[in-house]
Amino acid sequence: MPLKTKEGSLTITKQKMDTKTNHKNAARTRRQRGYQWEDTLVKRFNSVKQWKAFRLGSPSIALPDILAVNTKENTIYTIEAKSGTSTSLPVPADQIERCLEWIKTFDIYKKRNVLLAFKFLSKKRIDIGKYESRELREFYKIWDESLDITDCVCTYEGKFFAKIDGTRKELFLKECMMPFKTKQRNSV
Repeated sequence: MPLKTKEGSLTITKQKMDTKTNHKNAARTRRQRGYQWEDTLVKRFNSVKQWKAFRLGSPSIALPDILAVNTKENTIYTIEAKSGTSTSLPVPADQIERCLEWIKTFDIYKKRNVLLAFKFLSKKRIDIGKYESRELREFYKIWDESLDITDCVCTYEGKFFAKIDGTRKELFLKECMMPFKTKQRNSV
């Protein structure tokens, strides 16, 4: 398919267009999974009496994914939600940092936590467009404010690691018991 430019015409092969389209489709699919996971968490919180949760908007405006509040129990959570088909799900340091900044703002609440909510889908990606079945798993980790903020990753087994200078250091974060029904598993 030729494209006209000031210098002449440029031919783009079908293969290059397909690759570009596949990358766009994959990115769209990842975003949709993330939005669906956030939406699911908000609905779960809102289904429980005393809890109210909100999605806060796009990642480009430096907000946590979800804010969940229980005024009766004097509790607030800022939540970073991750969902995917791989064997590990990363959390960039800046996302943890912005969640911490938000809970510090709401000092009226006695219990303030940053939660990292992970959903490992029931299909595992093994190649481009190829998946195998596995058990769906969810983990809800409470960020320990005494730790240095760094890029992190949660594994399908529920282990949590800091990524420092290309190496992994295991962190032992508490699992948060959620006030709603989950596919939650305790870490092995």
